[in-house]
Amino acid sequence: MNIHFVGVGGTAMGSVAVACRMQGHHVTGSDGPLYPPMSTVLDEAGIDRSEGYSASRLRTIAPDLVVIGNAISRGNEELELVLDERWDMTSMAELVGRLFISKNTSIVCCGTHGKTTTSSMAAWLLESAGFNPGFLIGGVPGNFSVGCRPVPPEIHDTRAGVFVSEGDEYDTAFFDKRSKFIHYRPTIAIINNLEFDHADIFDSTEAIIRSFQHMVRLIPRSGVLLVNAEDQNARAAAEKAPCPVEFVGTSEGATWRITDITEEGNSTSWTILRNGEKYGRFTLPMPGEHNLRNATMAIAATAAAGLTSEEQQIGLPLFTAPKRRLEEIGSWNGCIVVDDFAHHPTAIAATIKALQQRYPQSNVHVVFEPRSNTTTRNFFQHELAQCFKGASTVCLGPVNRPERYKAEERLDTEMLVREISAMGITAVSLSPDRASDPHWGKDVADILANHIQPNDVIAILSNGDVGGLRRLLR
Repeated sequence: MNIHFVGVGGTAMGSVAVACRMQGHHVTGSDGPLYPPMSTVLDEAGIDRSEGYSASRLRTIAPDLVVIGNAISRGNEELELVLDERWDMTSMAELVGRLFISKNTSIVCCGTHGKTTTSSMAAWLLESAGFNPGFLIGGVPGNFSVGCRPVPPEIHDTRAGVFVSEGDEYDTAFFDKRSKFIHYRPTIAIINNLEFDHADIFDSTEAIIRSFQHMVRLIPRSGVLLVNAEDQNARAAAEKAPCPVEFVGTSEGATWRITDITEEGNSTSWTILRNGEKYGRFTLPMPGEHNLRNATMAIAATAAAGLTSEEQQIGLPLFTAPKRRLEEIGSWNGCIVVDDFAHHPTAIAATIKALQQRYPQSNVHVVFEPRSNTTTRNFFQHELAQCFKGASTVCLGPVNRPERYKAEERLDTEMLVREISAMGITAVSLSPDRASDPHWGKDVADILANHIQPNDVIAILSNGDVGGLRRLLR
């Protein structure tokens, strides 16, 4: 089959395109300018992609099926051609549900934070135990060369295989406003945490909870729902679950209870009690309590899929974090440069805490680019200030595409600087009018040069190009 992806550069879209190529389909794609790691992944897989959208090129390709990315809207010339010609089209999530998951056991890892890491852990635990799972991970996983892989052909469309999905609550496509995870038909589902996010499509936390409730309704009676025991929003989403519910956390009543935590450098160890009985002691080669929570969810989910604690204890220490998850990418002026995806106040705070565990003798200098549809608005104006506690320096890049909002709706980075500075942290920001300059990262590098000392840590928090800063600091 000839499949064309409109918006192929998204992490999930690109990964699915590569998986379709692995299955023997002819795959083409289009998008705007792309950056590593996804541009590299697509090129290495031999995906015929173009920068920019062209109806004439698409007419020449004449695909059998067109996959429309969720960032694509009416007015896109390739989409308009598909609609005019009534060509067969679908969304990425629906394609995955039908082409890759089908009747296999479906593990869906959901939550505001930690989806990529948790799904990567679950897939690796299954892989290391010989289950040969299929998976869809919205990033570049460390233990695999691809972000999406179908189950083996011999068990496709049966109940014998296991497929692990990163369950994104973001909407599916311009023509399907349901969350993507609805299409993954979970057998085993995880709700790791639940906070307000995606301000462009959800108007309240309650709206997000309702979307999770829709997913919960699809779990079969023979399945299981794993829920963060300490997260009230996650518990609310699980209230009317039609399947067994198991709670994961540090609370005494948790089904999977986290106890006896030991943190040292880049390693975290802890004991898990299952229904009050010792299930096992585990070691994860990553810092941060949030990561051991992710790992405990992955352990509980893969246990439901048939893994033993012994198999999990063997596999977990060999786990490698996905790209842009506390990833060391180089050194600059004697400092360690770390790349991380954190873009929500809770995730930023957890990342800084994890960096303090990994580098206890180092000052942490944070570069944050307000880029997501939530952090470019002022929803978290005051919460963002508090989340940088523990940093020595905070450099705020310009608000991405500030022209989308009125001044009173946009994140006020100057106010944010004043609030961060009031906590005794050195803070600076670049004006929103610098957002159109693709090289604003040079200014940040100049600022950092005046504050860093050898052996300090520079943490880049963004899913974008950061004004070219990564290339300057490597």
